[in-house]
Amino acid sequence: MINIKDLPLIMIKCLVCTIIIEVLIALILKIRDKKDILNIVLVNVVTNPIVVSLPIFMLVKYGYNIRMITLVILEIITVITEGFIYLKVLKYKKINPFLISLILNVSSYLIGEVINML
Repeated sequence: MINIKDLPLIMIKCLVCTIIIEVLIALILKIRDKKDILNIVLVNVVTNPIVVSLPIFMLVKYGYNIRMITLVILEIITVITEGFIYLKVLKYKKINPFLISLILNVSSYLIGEVINML
């Protein structure tokens, strides 16, 4: 069971892992502009803490099923929100910004799940 007092450390670990994974995937997608990479990092600094902490609170208060529902809703909102941000700020135009957001978020989520299983 997760202890709420461990939340700050969990959030830091998740944010660092997410940034590393999403920057690596962005580089694989050939996003090379330093400002674009910085924007990907900054977007995650804003969205990741919400996507990590809220489902943990739901898990502690209401259980696993509510946590999963919360997580799915937050991930969908995050992909859409980040897509709009990328549409406005990224110079990289070879891939639709919403698809970039989807690829980065699915990649970081799935790789994060694998890391958590280890």
